[in-house]
Amino acid sequence: MTQGTTPQFDRRPGVGQAPEPCCEGRRYAPGHTLYLSKKGGNLMHNVGLIGGTFDRFHAGHLSLMKAGLSKCSSIEAWLTADRLAHSKDSRVNPWDTRALEMKEALGDDAGRVRFHTLEDHHGPAPAHADATAIICTEETHAECEEINRLREGSDLSPLHIISVGHVLAWDGEPISSSRIRAGEIDRNGKPWIPNSIRAGRAVLTSQIEAELKEPFGQLVTGPEDNPSVAMTEVLTHIEGGPGPVIAVGDVTVRTLQDLDRPADIALIDGLTRREPWEGADGIDSSLYDRILQCSSPAGSLTPSLLEACERAMKSWKEGRLTHLIQVEGEEDLAPLILHPLAPLGAVVLYGQPGKGVVVRWSGEDAKQRCRRLLSEFVTAE
Repeated sequence: MTQGTTPQFDRRPGVGQAPEPCCEGRRYAPGHTLYLSKKGGNLMHNVGLIGGTFDRFHAGHLSLMKAGLSKCSSIEAWLTADRLAHSKDSRVNPWDTRALEMKEALGDDAGRVRFHTLEDHHGPAPAHADATAIICTEETHAECEEINRLREGSDLSPLHIISVGHVLAWDGEPISSSRIRAGEIDRNGKPWIPNSIRAGRAVLTSQIEAELKEPFGQLVTGPEDNPSVAMTEVLTHIEGGPGPVIAVGDVTVRTLQDLDRPADIALIDGLTRREPWEGADGIDSSLYDRILQCSSPAGSLTPSLLEACERAMKSWKEGRLTHLIQVEGEEDLAPLILHPLAPLGAVVLYGQPGKGVVVRWSGEDAKQRCRRLLSEFVTAE
């Protein structure tokens, strides 16, 4: 962004999102008479039904759809209406985006899927007259049985239940949209923080340093001697977001404090432009629920800094606890690990000396870039 340009703020943290535990994997299907055809020597259901939020279409979703398509000539996919999905999590992508992501992931098989909007709990399943199969995850098998009981009460044949196991992430836990929105994993279940960053002190290279010279986000300009001007504009755009608001740097943290909006997670090192800053003494630690301390030498990232950021992020997610992280050394590179740790929709703020405040929403794109850069750090000897 060029200096002096008003940024076009976009709250969307990235493409795609994750389904809610209460409705993800919930599948709806009805059928009256069992119509089967043969395909490749296997008996196939003519129509199967599947339903759910399907936010941030991931490896688990793809496995579910592939399993259904292997046993059904066609599938009706009932995607939760925006009204219902957003009542559970405002970060869920719009219906059109979710449908488009599914179509793109299915490739040629998308032609065998018809898309509909799910407006209520069971959708068409209890009364659907054409479908003969229902596709579900193991955890929603009982719900499909309930749908069959409703069908039997209406003199409709029960649906054949196709139950599919979860796809597991790197940590052995199921991949889910909610975990993706929480920032824990990517859509393939992989971690956002490379193992090399956990192994020991990681050192910045000249190539990464050159890439980081450009602001990683949107620059909101303002006078250097009055940082509240730029920050006031920033706050008008980020307030009301899902959070947390993460501030890196003493001037940024102090400015938010002076504007009566302390950061949810704040990192300071007592310096600005690598020189002691007298204004740091005015940062009020009592405004935060917890204070953490760590060390990270200039030009590097340490397990100590990573652990402090992980603790702060975990506590905020679980109980909305705020944290002040005091870094012995420098916190300049902290955004590279804060974005991978943050939930989608978080915002990271840091100062650009002489220019203003850089704003970056934490989305999948930010996480991917940070993971790439982190993997290029070299391990200190």
